[in-house]
Amino acid sequence: MLEALISSKTRIKLLLRFFLNPDSSAYLRGLADEFNESTNSIRIELNRFEEAGMLNSGSVGNKKVFRANKAYPLFHEVRSILLKYTGLQDVIDEVVEKLGDLSDVYLTGDLALGKDSDIVSLIIVGNPDLHYLVQLIQKAEELIPKKIQYLVYTREEASLVEFSPNENLLIWHG
Repeated sequence: MLEALISSKTRIKLLLRFFLNPDSSAYLRGLADEFNESTNSIRIELNRFEEAGMLNSGSVGNKKVFRANKAYPLFHEVRSILLKYTGLQDVIDEVVEKLGDLSDVYLTGDLALGKDSDIVSLIIVGNPDLHYLVQLIQKAEELIPKKIQYLVYTREEASLVEFSPNENLLIWHG
């Protein structure tokens, strides 16, 4: 679907990387290694996004580091499109909103890092009905072309775990 609108695979990868987890940052060579692409193709797209105001950059040592510009006027719209593209919006609508006794849901794994993946990895904090959760997960997997894996923590267990914002993206808070 998104490929019909945006022909550059590099551009799609960068949008996913920065807008799914807007608190993450990256630099040119790291992105080239991560995407297994040339630094030149990455540089061209980073410059376009920065000129458009979609990305901010700053220096860390001798590296130019990029991150999503949350003040970009279309930030929320772009992020919403990407959530729908990855199937996360359906997961939120079908699973999270109907489970009841939850406090937080985190996205983890490749999608949280902004990489496209066939697996949606979730950390669910609260006290959901596990039987109902399994049913909702199965229903959501029928809606999206992805496998959903999850880990459930009680609030007490979650208080003992440090959720890194670079690796665990808070996608729902109750």
